[in-house]
Amino acid sequence: MRFVPCGIGEYLIWKFMEIRNIAIIAHVDHGKTSLTDFLLRQTGAAEDGITMDSNDLEKERGITIYSKNASIFYNGTKINIVDTPGHADFGSEVERVLRSIDSVILVVDAQEGPMPQTKFVLKKSLELGLKPIVVINKIDKPAARPDWTHEKVMELFMDLGASEEQLNFPTVYAIAKKGIAKMNLSDDSIDLTPLLDIILKEIPPASSDVLNQKPLRFQPFNLAYDNFTGRLAIGRIYEGVLKSGSSVFLKKADGETRAGKISKIFTFHGLNKKEVQEASAGDIVMIAGITDIYIGETVCSDASQEALPAINVDEPTISLNFLVNSSPFAGRDGKFVTSRQTRERLERELNVNVGLKIDFSSNDYFKVYGRGELHIAILLENMRREGYELQVSQPQVIFKEDPSTGSGKLEPFEEVIVDIPSQMAGMVIEKLAKRKGIMVNMHPEQNHTRIIFEAPTRGLLGYHGDFIIDTKGEGIICSRVIGFRPFAGDIEKRAAGSMVSMVNGKALGFSLFNLQARGALYIGAGTEVYGGMVIGNTSKGEDMRVNPTKGKQLTNMRASGSDDAITLTPPLELTLERGLEIMREDEYLEVTPKNIRLRKISL
Repeated sequence: MRFVPCGIGEYLIWKFMEIRNIAIIAHVDHGKTSLTDFLLRQTGAAEDGITMDSNDLEKERGITIYSKNASIFYNGTKINIVDTPGHADFGSEVERVLRSIDSVILVVDAQEGPMPQTKFVLKKSLELGLKPIVVINKIDKPAARPDWTHEKVMELFMDLGASEEQLNFPTVYAIAKKGIAKMNLSDDSIDLTPLLDIILKEIPPASSDVLNQKPLRFQPFNLAYDNFTGRLAIGRIYEGVLKSGSSVFLKKADGETRAGKISKIFTFHGLNKKEVQEASAGDIVMIAGITDIYIGETVCSDASQEALPAINVDEPTISLNFLVNSSPFAGRDGKFVTSRQTRERLERELNVNVGLKIDFSSNDYFKVYGRGELHIAILLENMRREGYELQVSQPQVIFKEDPSTGSGKLEPFEEVIVDIPSQMAGMVIEKLAKRKGIMVNMHPEQNHTRIIFEAPTRGLLGYHGDFIIDTKGEGIICSRVIGFRPFAGDIEKRAAGSMVSMVNGKALGFSLFNLQARGALYIGAGTEVYGGMVIGNTSKGEDMRVNPTKGKQLTNMRASGSDDAITLTPPLELTLERGLEIMREDEYLEVTPKNIRLRKISL
């Protein structure tokens, strides 16, 4: 995080400048971050090569994981931009951001059209009374269908109950990766000026009452952490003036009030944070000094002021246990291997990861609750890169009691959209039906079919790998949580057993060559193994104890075929997401900085 001092003259210009607050929302990989990056570059707020996705994992995966703030200056106006995550596991961040801005730019892929997260974020925007600006992106794709996409977006607006004013949304066509926007497909354009002009025209200035001097009301929608300043809160000033060094009151929606003091205020300038002495209504700023501040609380100057409406954080849907690594290879790779070190790291994560909940009550493990497998996998990947070593149990869906009856189980359900080659539709429908998925819609389009299901999260755990195999990598599957519904009953999943090493040593090619006929292997020749380590799966569905270290028996006799070269199939790489997906109830996933292994709980 880079902090830049701000001069008095520069601050005074900002203080009386018009402000527009926008969020850029879309389904994953529809072009939000590319669009934001070019807005920053073309307005001089960032240099070429600088991107909003600054986290290593975001760069590697090409997705936005954490929402980020930036600002640009155009025609005497400050435009605060919030770039939001597109993956459903991080959807709670989007919902919080929408409460604090004045309009949204909804980015939709010109080929794919509206997808699950498009529907989720648009629904929240319309409910809050926001009028979106629609950007139909990637119009340069060979299979782009901008007119069809516009029609589908209009249908989605109507399905979600948009008002007459919201239905009259402006549409901009763009090629975000080239920094080009146009109002009509036939227009010539060389930059994003048409989009910037429509932002100033369509989005009202943020309410500012500097002259009226109403009492302060500020509400954080996101948290950050800095080693020097501690917990930081990012939010919007709704009324009044926020001053550095001032004493304030923090109010919860239920009226609970406590005192605090603001030590620093930062405004956004491009991708940098500039420290200022005060900021006024309408601006989005970051504050430091209040160590226990939380999302949705109201920071005000008078204890008698009314709190702003609360911001709700989405409930977790899965849980799993984090434990100290107890395998024979424990401590080989990791720098932080103790329970105390893991606990301290998880406590720090709670400062910024508001979608996460952790129960520290047990002495043997920490129970972690998250929004999905990717949400947990990102946390584990960050920890292993920092040098942590641990093992985790199989993710389990969270059940709730039905509040209307006081009995009966409720479980999380998801809306699932699949885009697949038409000839594969039957197989996908059959597999999801076995997992209690209910088909609610089906749209054949040319050689592809889009099918919408509603399925329990429990049935979707472990399905992604099957889907890739069944559709030969040509299918797209996306989902979003739609709430808790009555328990769907027993679910039939593909039963794959585990191939378990019964010895310690180094795996040999000769043995693996014979074992690969029994199932898929997770290891290659030369990999060190231990008794109880899962080295592959078995197609028959039953666990099998094997010896992967067995070598070829050597004799003085030669026979036909005995010297044939062996050919090993490349092993199935065990990533964090794959490990969380395929592991069984009696297994742990061992996570270290250099290795990811599956093992039986009882070695």
